Amino acid sequence: METGSSPVPVVTPSVDAGPGGCVLLVEDDPTSREVGTYNLQDAGFRVDAVASGEEALESFSATEHSVVITDLRMPGIDGMHVLEEINRRAPEVPVLVITAYGSVDTAVQAMKAGAYDFIGKPFNREHLLVVVRRAFERRRMSDQLRTLRIQVAGVGRPIIAQSDAMVRALEIVDRAAPLPSPVLIRGETGTGKELVARRIHTKSREPEGPFLPVHCGAESPERLDAELFGVGPTPAIMDRVKGGTVFLDEVAELPSGLQVKLLTLLPDDASSTHASPGVRIVAATSADLVATARRGDFRSDLLYRLNAVEVELPPLRERREDIAPLVRHFVEQLAASRRLRVPQALLDEMTRRRWDGNVRELENTCERLVMLSTSDSLRVEDLPVIGGDADVQSDSLSSEWPPMPDEGLSLVDLEKRVIQRSLEHNGWNVSRSAAYLRVPRHILAYRMTKYGIARRRDDG
Repeated sequence: METGSSPVPVVTPSVDAGPGGCVLLVEDDPTSREVGTYNLQDAGFRVDAVASGEEALESFSATEHSVVITDLRMPGIDGMHVLEEINRRAPEVPVLVITAYGSVDTAVQAMKAGAYDFIGKPFNREHLLVVVRRAFERRRMSDQLRTLRIQVAGVGRPIIAQSDAMVRALEIVDRAAPLPSPVLIRGETGTGKELVARRIHTKSREPEGPFLPVHCGAESPERLDAELFGVGPTPAIMDRVKGGTVFLDEVAELPSGLQVKLLTLLPDDASSTHASPGVRIVAATSADLVATARRGDFRSDLLYRLNAVEVELPPLRERREDIAPLVRHFVEQLAASRRLRVPQALLDEMTRRRWDGNVRELENTCERLVMLSTSDSLRVEDLPVIGGDADVQSDSLSSEWPPMPDEGLSLVDLEKRVIQRSLEHNGWNVSRSAAYLRVPRHILAYRMTKYGIARRRDDG
């Protein structure tokens, strides 16, 4: 859900900070590699042992490897380069360097470059295990502090991901998060683009920094210009969010003039840091930006700057395995202190439905079920009535609609009429109407204000 109104749990690997955690051991000498692997595994650690710096950088994963141990002297990519690269990718991962006994200068140089500690070679088992356990404890405390800071900031919200499609999408997210490159999140309305943007922020190198969403279609061009680029004493957004993330929601709605100005804030090289230091750009769209750019409604050069990494979020109908756990989660959150049972028949029916409004529509339906429940069990009868087969998208508009008079028609008047009809059809509930029209709620609210369409008391 893009509103972020309710937290959604995610299935992600946690860092094991004690025996059982995974160590990446980088050692080109076969005997030393075998001895180190044996001692670590005998103490209960999992070990990924590789024979070169090239293999180390290719296989390293910040979510899988809690500690890295690397020899310094290796052919090709040496240990110092491995140390510097891992510090760049994942500064929270302690790196231990292996040095020959007596190589004090080398050890000092490595510590200045960011090594957590050093281990003498040949290995002394007790010293090896003491240093590794201490590194794991450092990682555990670092992760706990980071989690607490994120919780205090109120940014991080977990995401449910049991389906293969969503798990794959989140794998891309987690690999991209520590890097400074811009990320473009694509997906239908209600698929969870803002939650994913928040996940990128919390897994970035500066998760304690501010997270500022900007809804590009919800403000007038003048107000959007002022918010993004500053006006008078108000500083530009890049100055207000240093050390944080700017989330440009529905970036396809950005006016052409502001697209040019935004372009100046993004680097030519997607792998470099931003023109505004310490600011991460994450954009999202429910539109096909490639097609929009081909029509000339969005700058191609801006598109290719924003999608250094692109994440496609599948619609809920393509990840039905997530529907039942999402329903259970929403019911638990919405029921507060009430203990409500979700019958299997209800889960089966909800799994069968299409959910064109995606996770947001599913949450709204769960809220309806909880509100209408009069016992300790939710009822299938309280689900909204749908016409025809729930698995087939119906086309309620006649092929003759809208009318095409010879004298022409006003597109503005047509849009206003469609919005009014949708609101009437959905009992003037703005959230349901937005899902019905497949646009974000804030965009519908903006259009209502633009056309002078007043909200009713029963607005959701």
